[in-house]
Amino acid sequence: MCEFVMDMEKLKHKRTLMASKSPWGPDDEIGRLNWITSESREQVMKSIDITRTFDLTVEYFNGMPSWSGAGDPPFQIWMTHTPTGNENDDLMNVSQAGKELISYSGDAISMYTHCGTHIDTLNHFGYRGEIWNEFNEKEHLGSRHWNKCGPEKFPVIIARAILLDVAAVKGVDMLPDSYGIGKEDLEETIQKQGVDIRKGDIIMIRTGRMTVWPNRDQYLNNSPGLNIEGAEYLAGLGAMIIGADNIALEQGPSVEPDNYFPVHTYLFAEVGIPIIELLNLEELAKEKVYESGFIAKAMPIKGATGAPLQPIVFPYK
Repeated sequence: MCEFVMDMEKLKHKRTLMASKSPWGPDDEIGRLNWITSESREQVMKSIDITRTFDLTVEYFNGMPSWSGAGDPPFQIWMTHTPTGNENDDLMNVSQAGKELISYSGDAISMYTHCGTHIDTLNHFGYRGEIWNEFNEKEHLGSRHWNKCGPEKFPVIIARAILLDVAAVKGVDMLPDSYGIGKEDLEETIQKQGVDIRKGDIIMIRTGRMTVWPNRDQYLNNSPGLNIEGAEYLAGLGAMIIGADNIALEQGPSVEPDNYFPVHTYLFAEVGIPIIELLNLEELAKEKVYESGFIAKAMPIKGATGAPLQPIVFPYK
């Protein structure tokens, strides 16, 4: 018990508004994901009920709500080949009979890497040109992407996950617009749900925003979410990853002057905690599954600031 308390003391971090050096050394690019080990994975796999699964991913489709506050492109899908079009075009050195037989269809997609259910990497935000572990744009930013902290470095994520259904504890389907989830809200939810948070957990916060999905205006604008006090509290408890069901995890718009994403910058640059956004937690909340085993793998887009993620969770036995 004493060892655990001492470990938790080491996790406490006073905000500095500066990028931190990693306790895992000068080459670390994944922050608290270093807590994932073969032993921790084994413990999770022994604890889950494999007969029940929950997919926390949203579907991708044209017109889906996505972050566009800085002019970023929406999700687009278009056919590059259709059966009839392929018959009419002379795109391949094959016979007409062959084209009529095969009925070839194909498509392509274009999207911001922070579209749909996805994980943010530690190069997404920082302070004054520096990101996690004091990597900096002068030395570590290439012409197309960061050369540090990309999702290709992330391990397969297998960890204990805790759902904090803040909306249900407050007695509402969805928290009010721009509601900031702080320490007291989180403590109340933890107490009423009867859960505990341990070092290395994934924390999933339900604001209820998915109840209006996929209405763009209702889902995107003035989102309730985690505030900086709540982020510091969860980081101090040992959270490894923090996710939510809203567009950007944190309360929007920001209440802090000169920092329009205080939770992002703190979690990434100061404590090395990745973020998961657009989690579909509705079925999990309906079933009151508060403790689960979380399994996912980020798409390994080299150097990207975020990547699609398909989390599958299994209730604990």
